[in-house]
Amino acid sequence: MGELLSLKGIDKSYYVGDEEHEVLRDVTLSIASGEMVAVLGPSGSGKTTLMNIIGCLDEPSRGQYTLDGTVVSELDASALARIRNRKIGFVFQNFQLLPRLSAFGNVETPLIYGGLSQADRRRRVEQVLEQVGLSHKAASYPNQLSGGQQQRVAIARAMVTEPAIILADEPTGALDQKTGQQIMELFHQFNRVGRTIIMITHDKEVAKHARRIINILDGRITLQGSERDA
Repeated sequence: MGELLSLKGIDKSYYVGDEEHEVLRDVTLSIASGEMVAVLGPSGSGKTTLMNIIGCLDEPSRGQYTLDGTVVSELDASALARIRNRKIGFVFQNFQLLPRLSAFGNVETPLIYGGLSQADRRRRVEQVLEQVGLSHKAASYPNQLSGGQQQRVAIARAMVTEPAIILADEPTGALDQKTGQQIMELFHQFNRVGRTIIMITHDKEVAKHARRIINILDGRITLQGSERDA
């Protein structure tokens, strides 16, 4: 597996008034294409800020971030938006579905921004809804779906652009244990066909599903596990 992304010497600070708050400190890590990785840390450890930088939602204060051969830390806002649309699929704890769109419409949205034709959009949406087991719910709205079904729609939306990375932030946090297990099995399914999965979590049981665990505490990487069989 070749290297998909690398962060070298990443620092991130925020200012509150004149006071600087350092959130990430000298973070250096690399993730290979096809890996399934968990970034594990407690609340306030910096893992969400790290996720935002990997997802091109935020920029580092210092250091270099390279994604799929592109030095992301040198791109302007419009280029970052293109990277997010084409290279990264996001899955959030609270699903973040658009309430006025059906399951089909939610999954289709990234493709509209990507400029695909209507016929190509329909083909891709139908394919990915079938992969997550929700073809029969394509016309349903979020308030007509269970939490697990909403998260499956969110995963389908993340997958529909065929991104290099699925970036999942506490993906089972709003679900019961059984439903959460089903969602994790879905991530394993996509990982087995070569998708790179990065999970951000505070839950050690969720992290155990990954083939490698990266521990973060007080803004620093404290341990990077080796690739193992999950």
